Amino acid sequence: MTRYCIIGAGPAGLATLKTMRDSGHDVDCFEMSDTIGGHWNHDYDALHLITSRQVTGFEGFPMPEDWPLFPHRNQMLEYFHLFADAFDLKSYITFNTGVTSVEPLATDGPVGSAGWAVTTTDGLRREYDGVLVANGHLRDQKRPHIPGEFTGKQIHSGSYQNTANIEGKRVLVIGSGNSGCDVAVDAAQGHFDTHIVIRRGHHFQPKTFFGKPRSELGWMQEFSFEEQDLLSRLMMRVAIGEASDYPGMPIPDHRALADGPPVVNDLLLYWVQHGRITVRPGIERFQGKTVYFEDGSSSEFDTILWATGFHASLPFIDSDLLEFKDGVPLRVGGAVVPVGLEKLYLIGMIGARGPQPPIYPLQAELALRMIALHEAADGGFMPIAGPLTQAQEHEWRIDILRPLWLDQVQQTSVALQVLSASQDVSVSR
Repeated sequence: MTRYCIIGAGPAGLATLKTMRDSGHDVDCFEMSDTIGGHWNHDYDALHLITSRQVTGFEGFPMPEDWPLFPHRNQMLEYFHLFADAFDLKSYITFNTGVTSVEPLATDGPVGSAGWAVTTTDGLRREYDGVLVANGHLRDQKRPHIPGEFTGKQIHSGSYQNTANIEGKRVLVIGSGNSGCDVAVDAAQGHFDTHIVIRRGHHFQPKTFFGKPRSELGWMQEFSFEEQDLLSRLMMRVAIGEASDYPGMPIPDHRALADGPPVVNDLLLYWVQHGRITVRPGIERFQGKTVYFEDGSSSEFDTILWATGFHASLPFIDSDLLEFKDGVPLRVGGAVVPVGLEKLYLIGMIGARGPQPPIYPLQAELALRMIALHEAADGGFMPIAGPLTQAQEHEWRIDILRPLWLDQVQQTSVALQVLSASQDVSVSR
């Protein structure tokens, strides 16, 4: 009987574990910490969802109706525990056990076709027919190189909890995505002298229109994706105004919302207009506590909050087995399959815009269909990664428009049907 390994018990790992257990597979799930939930256990205290609870949960398992429209980080963590308990998932998880290496078993065939060996922090080496990696992409903190040395306190948003982490009164936030805006607002509301670096103009999107979450405006669904984008920009202009209405804010160099990063935050704009947050351009260099900006200005700061994202890290896989672009493993098959590697599946290494939990089961289902093809084939292997690698464009992005990713999923679904027919085996859709 085949056996599979799942790495990680965050939301992606939980969705994968349920999918595999529902299909009757024997699974080992390893989690390096002592609990489920992944990064939701460590996110900053001010974090709330930017998508509403109605659309953010797992399909068929809604969040409690008495919760707020935009739940707090702690409520999301509670939700994942409710999900895990409802389906008895914790009993299949080995906690406090990390994975140190994932190595392909020796074979004359394609890499991974014979399965994979997984070594854990307890020193044990186990062999599996396939491995589903759900370790997340919000762990390995990224900081861009800036000339000079800053001698004040520095902390990344991935380690930031609340304003108790800030030293002094002068704060510079580097990075203006959703996390950067959140921590800047947190600092401003804590009465710190707060500055934020915004190098590229954003279309700041409100969480609601007419008091309703954007995803719950049913009439918007009657329009095409492009028309929805236009309507959203028109409503934003009425509700928010333009970049020129906010001191120091750069003008966006793109019209469509889809062409820039999704930034959902109206409190940052509020505090900019109230003088509690100052917008600064790109940084030229550091010298002591002084930061020199590209417009020739300079200021001293006590604390820098880096909100500069994360590396897509797979530290337990030999990097020579993977192909990369911009530091991200190249993938096919709805961004689930690393190019050229059989029986290895990446769940959660794609951030299709919008709520994330609903997309994890879709990825797990794709992996399950590939597993079913392998198991139905003679010898327990059917070439899948190889054909997909040859036939599909290689995906390097993590942030991707949801319609584009769903199109990749549909293309992969068709490809799996073709592979199934070519080998005279059946696989459920």
